[in-house]
Amino acid sequence: MVSRKSINEFLTLKRIAVVGVSRDPKQFANMAYRLLKKHGYRVFPVNPFTGRAEGDQCYPTIKSLPETVDGVLIMLPPEKTVQILPEVEEAGIHHVWLQQQTESPEAIRYCLDHGMNVVYGECILMFLEPVGFPHRLHRWGMKLLGKLPVEE
Repeated sequence: MVSRKSINEFLTLKRIAVVGVSRDPKQFANMAYRLLKKHGYRVFPVNPFTGRAEGDQCYPTIKSLPETVDGVLIMLPPEKTVQILPEVEEAGIHHVWLQQQTESPEAIRYCLDHGMNVVYGECILMFLEPVGFPHRLHRWGMKLLGKLPVEE
């Protein structure tokens, strides 16, 4: 289980690339992008297949971002997640959130082997305070079941 310390470290970052944002505003990556932006984060959408997402310029790669980011939220299928991690490492990014269902054992191992603070198996929307519905309900259920990360 990921520690609450790793989650809190990620949430203190100010500039975050969101990989997987699309032209479709109904996509979960777009929801996370909007919520991070609403919470005051400086966010950068990354998707090589679209020029704009959520009304903002979209960047094709991490390398093409106009400024350095502190962390990256990856919202891709697991087989694509592991493919982008070398670019994340090359950019010197040490904080990675592998959104629930985007992680794979290979991706987690890559992050750990390269000294990254990695959050995986968790939904970022359950930790952005104030947590909205239905994510507040999801968090409550996880806590009730003893599956919510706790302080070490």
